[in-house]
Amino acid sequence: MKNSHLIIFASLVLIGILITQLNQISNLDKQLVQAKATLKQVKTSQEQSQTIVSSPQAQQNNVSDSTKIVTAFVKTFSNQPTSSYPETLKGMATEKVINELTQTFAPSVTFGDKAHYDVPVVAFKNAWGSDLEYLVIAKSDVQSVTYTITYDSDEKQVTDMSRLTLKGAFDNEK
Repeated sequence: MKNSHLIIFASLVLIGILITQLNQISNLDKQLVQAKATLKQVKTSQEQSQTIVSSPQAQQNNVSDSTKIVTAFVKTFSNQPTSSYPETLKGMATEKVINELTQTFAPSVTFGDKAHYDVPVVAFKNAWGSDLEYLVIAKSDVQSVTYTITYDSDEKQVTDMSRLTLKGAFDNEK
């Protein structure tokens, strides 16, 4: 009798352990999927880093090409009327950036028909990875305007920009 009680008790304990383990399988499956996604992300990041480190000339060429495109972008929107932005900037910048330029940045800057803006300064804030960050100054005879611009070299478009205040950098500020 004692043996049968002991066997029943041991069986119940084993069944309880088995049920607990079966419930853990779904949690382990979720953890496995999450670990695989993290591993894939880390591998992608590592490949990008290895590409940059193993081929600095390719990254330098990428940055050089991107700098030319950013300079052309600033010259284009600085010397065009805001009404032409959707057509002239299409493909150079995302719709978000074009809308911000049209509604926010451009009206606060005097882009007159007589003013011509040059881009004397295009400096790097971040030159590694696919999102390159630039500090750009557009200068005319009347005023100078400073922007931070984020250029996505994978998409080949300006993806973000903001206007900065520029104080005392040029003597012709009015």
